[in-house]
Amino acid sequence: MSRGGVEPLAPERRRHTIKRLMQFLGRYKWGFAVALLLSIGSNLFALIGPELSGQAIDVIEAGAGGVGVDMERVISICLKMLAFYAASSVLGYILATWMLYLSKRISVRLREEVFDRLLSLPVSYYDKHAIGDIISKISYDIDTLNTGLSNDLVAIFSSVITVGGSLIQMIRISPKLVLIFAVTVPMSMVMTKKITGLTRPMFRKRSKKLGELNAMSEELITGQKTLKAYHQEENTIARFDVMNKVAVDAYYEAEYYGAMIGPCVNFMNNLSMTLVSVLGALM
Repeated sequence: MSRGGVEPLAPERRRHTIKRLMQFLGRYKWGFAVALLLSIGSNLFALIGPELSGQAIDVIEAGAGGVGVDMERVISICLKMLAFYAASSVLGYILATWMLYLSKRISVRLREEVFDRLLSLPVSYYDKHAIGDIISKISYDIDTLNTGLSNDLVAIFSSVITVGGSLIQMIRISPKLVLIFAVTVPMSMVMTKKITGLTRPMFRKRSKKLGELNAMSEELITGQKTLKAYHQEENTIARFDVMNKVAVDAYYEAEYYGAMIGPCVNFMNNLSMTLVSVLGALM
């Protein structure tokens, strides 16, 4: 990420950075394997619920013609649904707790290694890089990675498993209705890719402005006596207010437009469900 006037990473450096990050995360591969198993279990149990719900509806519909509803069987199916949903919730809770623990360990280890690396760097490195930029890498970037591991990675696991399981269920129940998703899913992907392309420079700008603000804050704190000696308090506060507003605006802009991805994808999902319901009723 660019900060303090530093240009964005070139594609080669970006790939090299991602490769090194993957090698670092590879130390915790067994922890991620446990998380993957928990995610598979939680989502599969959740997918069994709608299947049982359909069975219960079929039993009720079969008894609606005057034969009488087999309530014992309906209750049995509902109890199974309750058990599967409860198991899914428990596994989901264990998964969230496990990922928080795992991401915390990774963040602590990463901060320690970054700090040890900073101690071994020559003085020339600190002459070429703003202190605020370095502080931002230790705090903001690692916090971002921590958030991604504890929240986003779980969401990715869940989404992939849910989509795959739902696709298998739909093909098994009604292959014709799957054609609807053959249209709406690519539309969602194109929409997400376009929004991501628009917001990526905004997040890059947000990181840059945050680094500049941190650098200025560090400079003002260390040079506080000098500022007072030359009576520059008001000018410095004015400069800081301007830079702080720019950083806040960059942060708001990135978060505002980045938050559009979720509602857009939900809209496409709701559209898909509406089309499935309408066409399924007509069929």
